[in-house]
Amino acid sequence: MDVRARLCAFSAALEHLLGTRDASAFDAAWAALDLQQLGWEALALARGAKTETLEQIVAEIDRRLLAALERARAFLDHAHVATFRVPELERWQHAAAAALVGARWGVAGLRTVIADTRAPLARRYFAFLALAERHPAGAWPLFAKYLRAPAAHHAFVAAAVEAARFYPGSAGELVALFTRIRSDQMLRRFLGPKLLESLYVLGEPAALPLWEDLLVAGHTDRDPDRCEVTRALVAIRKLTGRVAANSKYPDDDAPHLGQTLDAAERRFDAERDLLLPVTVI
Repeated sequence: MDVRARLCAFSAALEHLLGTRDASAFDAAWAALDLQQLGWEALALARGAKTETLEQIVAEIDRRLLAALERARAFLDHAHVATFRVPELERWQHAAAAALVGARWGVAGLRTVIADTRAPLARRYFAFLALAERHPAGAWPLFAKYLRAPAAHHAFVAAAVEAARFYPGSAGELVALFTRIRSDQMLRRFLGPKLLESLYVLGEPAALPLWEDLLVAGHTDRDPDRCEVTRALVAIRKLTGRVAANSKYPDDDAPHLGQTLDAAERRFDAERDLLLPVTVI
């Protein structure tokens, strides 16, 4: 299914939602339409670059989200709708509004929304994420500003971290940020995988001392995307051609380690251009 078809499918699902007679039917239709996945997938496509030809359908989605939000708010006595559906519709509407700005006015429009501190935080965030996904050449100073600001909102920092992978020479900024948050376990768990993923994509020698340190001091996890040691092993192998000694895999795993790292590398490379939104409440 192409981009326009996915957006039309989401718009049609919203229209169906608007036709429900009460809160129970509204909630049941949401589940039956698998609206959760459909919505986020469609809005991710709407955020992308070169969406000028999609302006009309994105505007239609934005209008229907506003109407669906008004309808859902009429069901606030229904606990499930009030707790789960209303907040999700609010996030979608902000995402759609930011996507519409991108479709109409491109990078300049997105930067205007980001700079407007009176705009809703979620709308500014989705504009920032859209800018990160487009990563125009002149936007690096803005992303670097968020990487350097200790008090910056976590969602914006996460998007800036992911955007950095598209700007060669930015490894030093990422290493500095990782060093700054390293002892904060909550921030490290949230930002660490994104930081290391961008460092891996950049593949710059400036990150080699950090990778070598993580071989023995990094967190381990069964999920390769969250395992700092596995990420370090693959990154060092790509930079130097060697498989380094580490704290996760003992010598008796050596015959199988190459296959493990090959599989992890394929997975990392498949995800190198993927930027994931975070929840902004």
